[in-house]
Amino acid sequence: MVKDIVKDTFFLSIPSEEATMDDRQVINDLIDTLRANADICAGLAANMIGVNKKIIAVNTDYLIIVMNNPVIVKKSKPYDTEEECLSLEGSRSTTRYEHIEVEYLDINFQKRKEKFSGWVAEIIQHEIDHCNGILI
Repeated sequence: MVKDIVKDTFFLSIPSEEATMDDRQVINDLIDTLRANADICAGLAANMIGVNKKIIAVNTDYLIIVMNNPVIVKKSKPYDTEEECLSLEGSRSTTRYEHIEVEYLDINFQKRKEKFSGWVAEIIQHEIDHCNGILI
C-alpha cells in the first residue's frame, strides 16, 4: 500500500528499532511507496512512511534493493554534496563517501555484505542516516 510521506522532524529524528520478519508488510508498503514516488525519489526509509524500523529501499533504476538493519562497515573517499529529501524542504549540504560496504539482511532476511559506489552509495547513506535519526 502506498503511504503518505512523514514530514514530522521530531518523529524522523528518533533512531529506529531493529527490523524483524514480522515487518514484511512494512517492506511491501515501502516498496509500493518508493515505486509511486519514483519520478522524484530514489530511496526511502521506513520512518519516512511512519514506521520506526531500520528498513530502507533503494531504487537503482533496474532493481529495488531492500535492506533490513543496514550498517555501513567500511567507507572511503569522502566528498561534499547537496541533497534533497521528500521529508524536508529544500536542499542541504552533507558529506558522503564514494565507496561503502554495507552489512544487512535482504528482503528474505538473509545476511548480506555488499560494496556500493557512486550514486547508489549516496542514496544508501542518506537512508541509513534516516534509520539513525539523522536528518540532513
